[in-house]
Amino acid sequence: MAGRIAGRGTVSGVGSVLSLGLGALWWWAVLRLAVTPEAGVLEGTVAAGGWGLSLLPVHCVAKARAPGAVVDGRWRAAWRGLERQGHGEG
Repeated sequence: MAGRIAGRGTVSGVGSVLSLGLGALWWWAVLRLAVTPEAGVLEGTVAAGGWGLSLLPVHCVAKARAPGAVVDGRWRAAWRGLERQGHGEG
């Protein structure tokens, strides 16, 4: 789905309705926490959960496709090479 979104440049359908609904729910919780003294655990949970989701790394690339990614085992091989030459002791 991410490839289709990036290809077209717009989001349509169920995903956009769901995103708008969850965004409205989050804003309701945040505003209720800020304005209403009766706000409680539900509003705090919704607000904290939405903030926590914003911290997710959504622009990740697989290590195999990332430019400049270090190959698995590179450092282990380097340390083993140093040990063979006698520099790894002490």
